[in-house]
Amino acid sequence: MTERPAAIDAPPAGSFEDMLRIVEELNTPAGYKAELIRGKIVVSPWSKLRYLRPMRRLRAQVEAHAPEGHVTETSPFLFVFPPSERGFGPDLFVADESAFDEDGRHADGSALSLVAELTSDSTKDVDWIDKLDTYGRIVPVYLLLDMKIQEISAFWDPSPKGYRSRTNIPFGRPLHVPAPFDFELDTSEFILPEPEAGTSPE
Repeated sequence: MTERPAAIDAPPAGSFEDMLRIVEELNTPAGYKAELIRGKIVVSPWSKLRYLRPMRRLRAQVEAHAPEGHVTETSPFLFVFPPSERGFGPDLFVADESAFDEDGRHADGSALSLVAELTSDSTKDVDWIDKLDTYGRIVPVYLLLDMKIQEISAFWDPSPKGYRSRTNIPFGRPLHVPAPFDFELDTSEFILPEPEAGTSPE
């Protein structure tokens, strides 16, 4: 498997439900996730090892301020957005715990209160365009951490045309995460050390 997202061949599908069923039945290799993006099944690796610390620190801070009854996870769950015909597996999510009472293999995107993506060169087009557009219609807060340039963007106030508000700061400055979380996020914990000579950061 490639280290970059790749569309895979799939039987012709007549509907979003058909494509979703194919995704759920895929025997995805360990360490990879399958998503539905722009009418294609895209298989991509989970985050790099060096993203573990930032992700754990982000989770700890967000979880402490999550709405009552909501769970904070980095587990590989698929959330579907039928109006956009998309299915995404966020790097980190906060969602209503009742969404996991069902006996299925995906959850409705309307259960999400926050999503976070740790983006890199290989995923930024999807994170900045497709996911921003889809999340921006329904998810209250979207945090996008650009690990290459060491910046974080927060988007909130979703609408039928996308998020109405956003802010962007470099890692190291506090970021206000809006309602329903309403706290100051310490972004200094996301700063990555420079990679060793001869290695690529992405």
